[in-house]
Amino acid sequence: MTDRLAQQMRFCLEIDQEKNIDRHTYTTEYRRENDAEHAWHMAVMAMVLHEYANEDVDLLRVIELLLVHDLVEIYAGDTFAYDEEGKKTQKERETQAADRLYAMLPDDQEQYFRGLWDEFENEQTPEARFAHTLDNFQPVMLNDATDGKLWQEAGAHLDQILERNHNTAAGSKTLWEYSYHHFIEPHVGKEIKK
Repeated sequence: MTDRLAQQMRFCLEIDQEKNIDRHTYTTEYRRENDAEHAWHMAVMAMVLHEYANEDVDLLRVIELLLVHDLVEIYAGDTFAYDEEGKKTQKERETQAADRLYAMLPDDQEQYFRGLWDEFENEQTPEARFAHTLDNFQPVMLNDATDGKLWQEAGAHLDQILERNHNTAAGSKTLWEYSYHHFIEPHVGKEIKK
C-alpha cells in the first residue's frame, strides 16, 4: 500500500468518529442528532433547496462545505448554540482541530479540505453563505418539529434565537423568511419569549 493511500485510509477511519459527536438538536424521533446525521441531512437539503439561494451556487461545492465543516468537532466537540462560555473558545478549539485533522491527509488533499473548512468559516462565497443558511435552518426546522423542545430546555429567548440566525438571510432570504414565520414565530408565545 502506498503512503498516500495509507494516509487517506487513516483519515477515512478517523472521520468515522463524527458519528459519535452528539449535538443538542433533537431529531423528529426526539433523540439527540449526531454530527454525521446533521451533515447528511443538510447535504440532501441542499440538493432539494438550492433553488432558493440568493445567488447562483455550485451545488457540489455547497455539499462539500456541508460535509466537511463539522468534521473538526471530532476533536473540538460540538459547541451548543446557546453556550456563551463555550463560544468564547470555539474558534480556537476548532482551528486547532482543523490543523490536526486535515494534516492527516496527503498535502494536496490537506490543502483542499482545509480550504473548504476555511471557506465555510469565512462566509465569503455564495456557496459558503448558502451552506451557513442550511446550517442555521436545519436545527430550527427540527426544533419546530419537536414543538420547541430544545429551546424550552435551554431556556432560549427570542433575542438569542435571532442572534444565532442573524445571517441566515445572507444565503437565502426565502429560507430565512420561511424559517422565521414557520419555525420561530409559532414558538414566540411559548417559553422562549423574554
